[in-house]
Amino acid sequence: MKLDQIGQALASCYDNLVAEGMPDALAALVRRVDRAEREARAKAQAPASRIALVVEDEDETRDLAESVLEETDLHVVGCASAEQALTYLLEHGGEVALVFADIRLAGDMDGVQLARAIATLWPCTRLVVTSGVDPEPGDALPEGAVFIPKPWRAFDVLVEAERATRDRTPPVA
Repeated sequence: MKLDQIGQALASCYDNLVAEGMPDALAALVRRVDRAEREARAKAQAPASRIALVVEDEDETRDLAESVLEETDLHVVGCASAEQALTYLLEHGGEVALVFADIRLAGDMDGVQLARAIATLWPCTRLVVTSGVDPEPGDALPEGAVFIPKPWRAFDVLVEAERATRDRTPPVA
């Protein structure tokens, strides 16, 4: 008997079992089977996973941004430097929907330079740049990039993630 058939049989009996007083262990099993079935259906219907790349040299801030973005449909990958992000993008650039990067980064490149490189090489990638200070006048972000000042709100990051998954066309005109 297939897992989905077992799940359907258990789900159909669930109401009766609850009314009669189902043991907790059986109730937990029914919920697990039902959840597994829903997840399998969602995976079968969902398009290939896209990626959110978080580029931040401060571990705690990177972890927080990753946690926020894990609430989306995007697979989240963290990098501590622009160089590390570019190395990742060389292999997975076409799968990256969103890059969320700090301006000040460890290494030779900063977040503005990273954003310019991504805008040129992967123009369909949504760029979100953040910092505790406004970008310097000479550090103009590429057209279509979004600046979110620190401390950023999780809602603003989630809005940009939604745009990244919804809009597959380049943000530049």
